[in-house]
This record gives sequence, C-alpha cells and structure tokens, in this order.
Amino acid sequence: MKIGISGIALIKEFEGLRLEAYKCPAGVWTIGYGTTRNIKEGMRITEFGAEYLLREDLNWVEDTILLSVKVPLTQTQYDALCSFIYNVGGGAFRASTMLRLLNKGDYEGAKGQFARWNKSDGKVLAGLVRRREAEAELFATEAPLPLEKPKGLLGALLGLLRAILAKRGA
Repeated sequence: MKIGISGIALIKEFEGLRLEAYKCPAGVWTIGYGTTRNIKEGMRITEFGAEYLLREDLNWVEDTILLSVKVPLTQTQYDALCSFIYNVGGGAFRASTMLRLLNKGDYEGAKGQFARWNKSDGKVLAGLVRRREAEAELFATEAPLPLEKPKGLLGALLGLLRAILAKRGA
C-alpha cells in the first residue's frame, strides 16, 4: 500500500510549505513540508524540491508501517498513520500504545490514541491538537475521501500525461 491523496493532503495542510529552513516548535531545523533530515540553517529549496523531499521522506514512513503493522488497514487508516508517523517519527510509533492496540485488532482503541500525542516538550500545542483530531477522523473514515482535482505543478503534469495518453489512444 502507498500513501493516498488524503494522507498527502493532510501532511501538507499541517506541515505547511516553507522554502527556507526554519526551526520548528521542537527546535529542529526544518524545510519544505516538514523535512528534517540533513537540514541546516540558511538552506533554500523550490516547491518542486519540497515535493521531492516529502516523497523521499514518505519512503521511511511507509517502511515503518510495513514492518510494524500486522493487521489489515484501509487506505484512510494507512493515510492517517502516515501523517502521524511523519510527525512523531518511526521509533515513537513502534514503541506506542497505538501500535500495540492496532496489532491486537483494536482499531477503535488505536484511534483513541491519536489525541494523546498533542504535546511538544510537555506543552499541549493547539496545532498538534488539530492535527491529531484530523488524523483520528481520517483513520475512522470508512471510505476514501473523494479525489479533488490536483492543482499547481501536479495538476499540470497530470494534464500533460492525460494529453499524451489521449494522443496514443490509451
């Protein structure tokens, strides 16, 4: 399984897009849509670069799910977990009560664990409260959310791909 449009949209919504390196509330140098690996003060990237870094980061997120979750997931559950793991890290997820409950088949109990992960340095952050609520809601959604027409570069690339396929008669 791969992250779907709902999961990517959720990550982008809460991470935001920053083209210059900045320190996040936890004091970690961050750029793009929340990339933290090998980021240094003064770094700059393009929107395309941010998209690339996000996709690269999602590889370790998806590997974490593949290696840790032993029960079937719906696409929306998978997407919610991707957003969650992207934010808290693979080690924290692997050691979590959420994963323990999930692997016992207690999906409702696992959903309830999202709300517990709302702090940074012991302080409740409003942004994390909102993010966890959105992740829990997505996790509980039984059907994938309707696809929206992609915008920006992705929309342009998909339009180009459709035109090429139409010319080939595919």
